[in-house]
Amino acid sequence: MGDTITWLQATVLAFIQGITEFLPISSSGHLALVPLVSAWPDQGLAFDCVVHLGTLSAVMYYFRSDLRNMGIGWGQTVVQRSWQASRDGQMAWLILLATIPAGIIGLTLKNYIESDLRSIEVIGWASIGFGLLLWFADKTGTKKREDKDWRLNDALIVGLLQALALIPGTSRSGITMTGALLLGFTREAAARFSFLLSIPVIFLAGGLKVIDWIEQPNQAAGLGALVIGFIVSAISAYICIHYFLKFLNQIGMGPFVIYRCVLGSILLWMVW
Repeated sequence: MGDTITWLQATVLAFIQGITEFLPISSSGHLALVPLVSAWPDQGLAFDCVVHLGTLSAVMYYFRSDLRNMGIGWGQTVVQRSWQASRDGQMAWLILLATIPAGIIGLTLKNYIESDLRSIEVIGWASIGFGLLLWFADKTGTKKREDKDWRLNDALIVGLLQALALIPGTSRSGITMTGALLLGFTREAAARFSFLLSIPVIFLAGGLKVIDWIEQPNQAAGLGALVIGFIVSAISAYICIHYFLKFLNQIGMGPFVIYRCVLGSILLWMVW
Protein backbone atom coordinates (compact mmCIF):
# COMPACT_ATOMS: atom_id res chain seq x y z
CA MET A 1 0.00 0.00 0.00
CA GLY A 2 2.88 2.36 0.68
CA ASP A 3 1.58 5.72 1.77
CA THR A 4 -1.77 5.35 -0.01
CA ILE A 5 -4.92 5.01 2.09
CA THR A 6 -7.15 2.01 1.48
CA TRP A 7 -10.86 2.05 0.72
CA LEU A 8 -11.57 0.90 4.27
CA GLN A 9 -9.48 3.72 5.71
CA ALA A 10 -11.20 6.17 3.37
CA THR A 11 -14.60 4.97 4.60
CA VAL A 12 -13.66 5.33 8.26
CA LEU A 13 -12.07 8.76 7.79
CA ALA A 14 -15.00 10.06 5.75
CA PHE A 15 -17.47 8.77 8.34
CA ILE A 16 -15.51 10.52 11.08
CA GLN A 17 -15.55 13.76 9.08
CA GLY A 18 -19.25 13.52 8.32
CA ILE A 19 -20.30 12.81 11.90
CA THR A 20 -17.93 15.10 13.77
CA GLU A 21 -18.31 18.12 11.47
CA PHE A 22 -21.71 18.89 12.99
CA LEU A 23 -21.63 17.23 16.40
CA PRO A 24 -20.01 19.44 19.09
CA ILE A 25 -16.96 17.18 19.41
CA SER A 26 -14.48 18.61 16.82
CA SER A 27 -13.93 17.16 13.35
CA SER A 28 -10.45 18.66 12.95
CA GLY A 29 -9.41 17.22 16.28
CA HIS A 30 -10.54 13.71 15.37
CA LEU A 31 -9.00 13.77 11.89
CA ALA A 32 -5.74 15.17 13.23
CA LEU A 33 -5.66 12.36 15.77
CA VAL A 34 -5.90 9.50 13.30
CA PRO A 35 -2.32 9.70 11.95
CA LEU A 36 -1.06 10.57 15.45
CA VAL A 37 -2.50 7.54 17.23
CA SER A 38 -2.43 4.96 14.43
CA ALA A 39 -0.13 3.63 11.75
CA TRP A 40 -2.38 5.03 9.02
CA PRO A 41 -0.78 7.51 6.64
CA ASP A 42 -2.00 11.09 6.51
CA GLN A 43 -5.04 11.13 4.25
CA GLY A 44 -3.64 13.89 2.04
CA LEU A 45 -5.05 17.20 0.87
CA ALA A 46 -7.06 15.73 -2.01
CA PHE A 47 -9.01 13.54 0.41
CA ASP A 48 -9.52 16.46 2.79
CA CYS A 49 -10.97 18.43 -0.12
CA VAL A 50 -13.52 15.80 -1.14
CA VAL A 51 -14.77 15.06 2.39
CA HIS A 52 -15.23 18.79 2.98
CA LEU A 53 -17.18 18.91 -0.27
CA GLY A 54 -19.24 15.97 0.93
CA THR A 55 -20.22 17.62 4.23
CA LEU A 56 -20.86 20.91 2.44
CA SER A 57 -23.20 19.16 0.00
CA ALA A 58 -25.05 17.52 2.90
CA VAL A 59 -25.71 20.68 4.89
CA MET A 60 -26.69 22.66 1.79
CA TYR A 61 -29.14 19.96 0.70
CA TYR A 62 -30.63 19.66 4.18
CA PHE A 63 -31.21 23.41 4.45
CA ARG A 64 -32.01 23.91 0.78
CA SER A 65 -35.35 25.61 1.50
CA ASP A 66 -33.77 27.97 4.02
CA LEU A 67 -30.95 28.79 1.65
CA ARG A 68 -33.36 29.48 -1.20
CA ASN A 69 -35.40 31.83 0.97
CA MET A 70 -32.27 33.51 2.31
CA GLY A 71 -30.95 34.01 -1.20
CA ILE A 72 -34.21 35.58 -2.37
CA GLY A 73 -34.41 37.69 0.76
CA TRP A 74 -30.83 38.85 0.42
CA GLY A 75 -31.60 39.99 -3.11
CA GLN A 76 -34.59 41.94 -1.81
CA THR A 77 -32.49 43.76 0.79
CA VAL A 78 -29.97 44.69 -1.90
CA VAL A 79 -32.51 45.81 -4.51
CA GLN A 80 -34.61 47.78 -2.02
CA ARG A 81 -31.53 48.93 -0.08
CA SER A 82 -33.38 48.17 3.11
CA TRP A 83 -32.45 45.97 6.05
CA GLN A 84 -36.16 45.59 6.81
CA ALA A 85 -37.05 44.30 3.32
CA SER A 86 -36.78 40.63 4.32
CA ARG A 87 -36.13 38.70 7.52
CA ASP A 88 -34.62 35.88 5.46
CA GLY A 89 -32.35 38.45 3.85
CA GLN A 90 -31.28 39.66 7.27
CA MET A 91 -30.33 36.12 8.22
CA ALA A 92 -28.22 35.83 5.09
CA TRP A 93 -26.36 39.00 6.04
CA LEU A 94 -25.91 37.79 9.63
CA ILE A 95 -24.40 34.51 8.43
CA LEU A 96 -21.98 36.35 6.14
CA LEU A 97 -20.96 38.84 8.83
CA ALA A 98 -20.45 36.09 11.41
CA THR A 99 -18.06 34.34 9.01
CA ILE A 100 -15.66 37.29 8.73
CA PRO A 101 -13.76 36.90 12.07
CA ALA A 102 -12.88 33.23 11.50
CA GLY A 103 -11.94 33.96 7.89
CA ILE A 104 -9.55 36.76 8.79
CA ILE A 105 -7.95 34.97 11.73
CA GLY A 106 -7.77 31.69 9.82
CA LEU A 107 -5.92 33.27 6.90
CA THR A 108 -3.60 35.20 9.23
CA LEU A 109 -2.66 32.31 11.52
CA LYS A 110 -3.06 29.38 9.11
CA ASN A 111 0.60 28.31 9.10
CA TYR A 112 0.97 28.66 12.88
CA ILE A 113 -2.18 26.63 13.55
CA GLU A 114 -1.17 23.80 11.20
CA SER A 115 2.43 23.62 12.42
CA ASP A 116 2.22 24.33 16.16
CA LEU A 117 -1.28 23.47 17.38
CA ARG A 118 -1.95 20.06 15.84
CA SER A 119 -0.75 18.06 18.84
CA ILE A 120 -2.40 15.49 21.07
CA GLU A 121 -1.93 17.70 24.13
CA VAL A 122 -3.64 20.72 22.54
CA ILE A 123 -6.54 18.58 21.30
CA GLY A 124 -6.90 17.00 24.74
CA TRP A 125 -7.04 20.26 26.69
CA ALA A 126 -9.33 21.89 24.12
CA SER A 127 -11.70 18.91 24.21
CA ILE A 128 -12.07 19.15 27.97
CA GLY A 129 -12.02 22.93 28.39
CA PHE A 130 -14.47 23.82 25.65
CA GLY A 131 -16.59 20.80 26.54
CA LEU A 132 -17.06 22.13 30.08
CA LEU A 133 -17.86 25.56 28.66
CA LEU A 134 -20.56 23.95 26.50
CA TRP A 135 -21.99 22.26 29.61
CA PHE A 136 -22.03 25.59 31.46
CA ALA A 137 -23.81 27.32 28.58
CA ASP A 138 -26.39 24.55 28.29
CA LYS A 139 -27.12 24.66 32.01
CA THR A 140 -27.23 28.43 32.50
CA GLY A 141 -28.68 29.68 29.20
CA THR A 142 -32.30 30.84 29.35
CA LYS A 143 -33.23 29.01 26.11
CA LYS A 144 -36.03 31.50 25.38
CA ARG A 145 -34.84 33.09 22.13
CA GLU A 146 -35.85 31.59 18.76
CA ASP A 147 -34.60 31.83 15.16
CA LYS A 148 -36.47 35.11 14.65
CA ASP A 149 -34.54 36.73 17.51
CA TRP A 150 -31.08 36.76 15.93
CA ARG A 151 -29.61 40.26 15.81
CA LEU A 152 -26.40 41.78 14.47
CA ASN A 153 -24.59 41.80 17.83
CA ASP A 154 -25.52 38.14 18.41
CA ALA A 155 -24.09 37.11 15.05
CA LEU A 156 -20.87 39.04 15.64
CA ILE A 157 -20.37 37.48 19.09
CA VAL A 158 -20.91 33.96 17.74
CA GLY A 159 -18.66 34.79 14.78
CA LEU A 160 -15.84 35.88 17.08
CA LEU A 161 -16.23 32.72 19.16
CA GLN A 162 -16.16 30.65 15.97
CA ALA A 163 -12.59 31.80 15.40
CA LEU A 164 -11.61 29.75 18.48
CA ALA A 165 -12.51 26.63 16.49
CA LEU A 166 -9.24 27.08 14.62
CA ILE A 167 -7.69 25.45 17.69
CA PRO A 168 -7.85 21.67 17.05
CA GLY A 169 -10.19 19.98 19.50
CA THR A 170 -12.40 23.03 20.06
CA SER A 171 -15.23 22.09 17.65
CA ARG A 172 -16.67 24.75 15.38
CA SER A 173 -20.23 23.59 15.95
CA GLY A 174 -19.56 23.23 19.68
CA ILE A 175 -18.20 26.73 20.25
CA THR A 176 -20.86 28.42 18.10
CA MET A 177 -23.65 26.56 19.89
CA THR A 178 -22.00 27.46 23.19
CA GLY A 179 -22.10 31.14 22.25
CA ALA A 180 -25.72 30.95 21.10
CA LEU A 181 -26.80 29.17 24.28
CA LEU A 182 -25.04 31.79 26.42
CA LEU A 183 -26.98 34.44 24.48
CA GLY A 184 -30.22 32.77 25.54
CA PHE A 185 -31.17 30.89 22.36
CA THR A 186 -32.91 27.53 22.41
CA ARG A 187 -30.85 24.46 21.61
CA GLU A 188 -32.54 24.06 18.23
CA ALA A 189 -32.06 27.73 17.28
CA ALA A 190 -28.42 27.52 18.35
CA ALA A 191 -27.86 24.37 16.30
CA ARG A 192 -29.64 25.68 13.20
CA PHE A 193 -27.62 28.90 13.18
CA SER A 194 -24.42 26.91 13.75
CA PHE A 195 -25.18 24.59 10.83
CA LEU A 196 -26.07 27.46 8.48
CA LEU A 197 -22.91 29.25 9.60
CA SER A 198 -20.92 26.14 8.69
CA ILE A 199 -21.70 26.57 4.98
CA PRO A 200 -19.41 29.54 4.20
CA VAL A 201 -16.81 28.26 6.68
CA ILE A 202 -16.61 24.79 5.12
CA PHE A 203 -16.55 26.42 1.67
CA LEU A 204 -13.62 28.67 2.65
CA ALA A 205 -11.74 25.87 4.44
CA GLY A 206 -12.21 23.55 1.47
CA GLY A 207 -11.06 26.29 -0.89
CA LEU A 208 -7.86 26.78 1.07
CA LYS A 209 -7.21 23.04 0.97
CA VAL A 210 -7.73 23.03 -2.80
CA ILE A 211 -5.15 25.81 -3.14
CA ASP A 212 -2.70 23.90 -0.94
CA TRP A 213 -3.28 20.74 -2.95
CA ILE A 214 -2.63 22.56 -6.22
CA GLU A 215 0.62 23.90 -4.82
CA GLN A 216 1.61 20.55 -3.26
CA PRO A 217 -0.27 17.75 -5.06
CA ASN A 218 0.40 14.95 -2.57
CA GLN A 219 -2.05 12.28 -3.71
CA ALA A 220 -2.35 9.89 -0.76
CA ALA A 221 -5.75 8.67 -1.96
CA GLY A 222 -6.66 7.06 -5.27
CA LEU A 223 -9.78 7.87 -7.27
CA GLY A 224 -11.79 5.09 -5.63
CA ALA A 225 -10.94 6.32 -2.15
CA LEU A 226 -11.85 9.88 -3.13
CA VAL A 227 -15.26 8.80 -4.45
CA ILE A 228 -15.93 6.78 -1.31
CA GLY A 229 -14.79 9.71 0.82
CA PHE A 230 -17.28 12.06 -0.81
CA ILE A 231 -20.24 9.67 -0.65
CA VAL A 232 -19.67 8.50 2.92
CA SER A 233 -18.99 11.98 4.29
CA ALA A 234 -22.11 13.39 2.59
CA ILE A 235 -24.44 10.61 3.75
CA SER A 236 -23.11 10.47 7.31
CA ALA A 237 -23.23 14.28 7.63
CA TYR A 238 -26.84 14.43 6.40
CA ILE A 239 -27.94 11.71 8.82
CA CYS A 240 -26.06 13.41 11.64
CA ILE A 241 -27.75 16.78 11.03
CA HIS A 242 -31.20 15.21 10.80
CA TYR A 243 -31.04 13.17 13.99
CA PHE A 244 -29.08 15.74 15.98
CA LEU A 245 -31.81 18.35 15.41
CA LYS A 246 -34.55 15.76 15.99
CA PHE A 247 -33.31 14.56 19.38
CA LEU A 248 -31.33 17.57 20.64
CA ASN A 249 -33.98 18.78 23.07
CA GLN A 250 -34.38 15.31 24.56
CA ILE A 251 -30.71 14.46 25.02
CA GLY A 252 -29.24 17.93 25.59
CA MET A 253 -25.49 18.56 25.47
CA GLY A 254 -24.59 16.26 28.35
CA PRO A 255 -23.56 13.16 26.35
CA PHE A 256 -21.26 15.24 24.12
CA VAL A 257 -19.66 16.96 27.11
CA ILE A 258 -19.00 13.59 28.77
CA TYR A 259 -17.53 12.24 25.52
CA ARG A 260 -15.26 15.26 25.15
CA CYS A 261 -13.99 15.02 28.72
CA VAL A 262 -13.33 11.28 28.45
CA LEU A 263 -11.58 11.70 25.08
CA GLY A 264 -9.51 14.63 26.32
CA SER A 265 -8.49 12.74 29.47
CA ILE A 266 -7.37 9.72 27.44
CA LEU A 267 -5.34 11.92 25.10
CA LEU A 268 -3.62 13.74 27.95
CA TRP A 269 -2.89 10.39 29.62
CA MET A 270 -1.23 9.26 26.37
CA VAL A 271 1.22 12.19 26.36
CA TRP A 272 1.90 12.05 30.08
